[in-house]
Amino acid sequence: MIHQPPAGARDLLPLEVAQKAWINDNLQRVFRRWGYQRIVTSTLEWLDTLTAGGAIDGSQVVQVQTVASQSLGLRPELTASIARAAVTRMAENTFPQRLCYRANVFRHPPDGTHGKQMEFYQAGVELLFADGIIADAEILLLLTDSLNELGLEDWQLILGEAALGRSLLQSFPADIRETVRHCIAHLDRVRLQSLELSDELKAYALDIFELRGEPMGVLERVSKFELTPDAQKIVANLKALFELLTGSTDKPLPILLDLTLIQTFDYYTGIVFEAVSFTNNQSRVLGQGGRYDKLLGLYHPQKEDHPGIGFCLNLEEIHNCLLQSPQLPNKLDGNAWLVIAKDSAAQQQVFQYAQTLRQGDEIVRVEVELGGRSPEDIYDYAKRSKIANLAWVSSSDDPKIETL
Repeated sequence: MIHQPPAGARDLLPLEVAQKAWINDNLQRVFRRWGYQRIVTSTLEWLDTLTAGGAIDGSQVVQVQTVASQSLGLRPELTASIARAAVTRMAENTFPQRLCYRANVFRHPPDGTHGKQMEFYQAGVELLFADGIIADAEILLLLTDSLNELGLEDWQLILGEAALGRSLLQSFPADIRETVRHCIAHLDRVRLQSLELSDELKAYALDIFELRGEPMGVLERVSKFELTPDAQKIVANLKALFELLTGSTDKPLPILLDLTLIQTFDYYTGIVFEAVSFTNNQSRVLGQGGRYDKLLGLYHPQKEDHPGIGFCLNLEEIHNCLLQSPQLPNKLDGNAWLVIAKDSAAQQQVFQYAQTLRQGDEIVRVEVELGGRSPEDIYDYAKRSKIANLAWVSSSDDPKIETL
């Protein structure tokens, strides 16, 4: 008999379930206020769908063996599945499509980290068939509204631009470009200095390292680089985006522009971003997302490209940040009623009376005493379980009500 879940999996006990439900319910309420509708996609997908044409590392996908030896896997994220559903099942819907979700995802941990968590819980949104800075601004403002709704503090939005980042790397030799990208993404100056690059290219790479900070200041610095016309247009769009965001809120958004930001899933084509918390001297990635204008074309029957942008929020990290928060439930609610049969002949009346108490629009938590306990044990159980009311039901008299 195996008494523990498999490595990388874990059980959620009732209090943690209640706390994460509180987080999820608040997030879904915000998503609905912004006009987003919930979608549920399959946990199992074809492996080709999950890897998004190679944009998602196949080694992260937890594969499933079937009798027919089909190439199936458990979703490592939701965007690819939602993109598939949108272009194959929802083609007649009015555009743009605003979709939201709450779901579990599965990922293989990196090599050498046996036992690390493999199942995660996310909530997020996808805004499909919409491009431009207004759509980008909506997603960033929605992310901000979501985190503020939960009462999170000391977090920052770190924003990059995938296409601009790739453009800045074009000056490096193709055979070493990915290594340079890795060094820049991880701020690894030591390894960068060891690469076989000219002094001019090393100095250029170090200049890219510095493209982090207050958005307008960073854009001013990158504007002095030798940029392609496309890169110049991206910089202009970023300036317009930050101006739009600044004028759309009562207080400044906590945004840091980081043109070295690289996301794990390589299907992003425009802005990319992470929401990072810095509570208790520890940084946690609360969520991430970005623009992906080529992803939907992978699944479209006619291979038509359509724009999209979205984000996911990592419920485990949010939960950890809120553990000391007063609004997060710190105990389970007790039931409102315990209905007890005073004699064996009253058991039918007990179930009938309990069902009467459960009627109505609001949920009233009612449990039935299952027998075998003395009145003293029942009182002790009710107090320990924070049950508010007892109903003693007799086969001959009206119920006797006690409020504890």
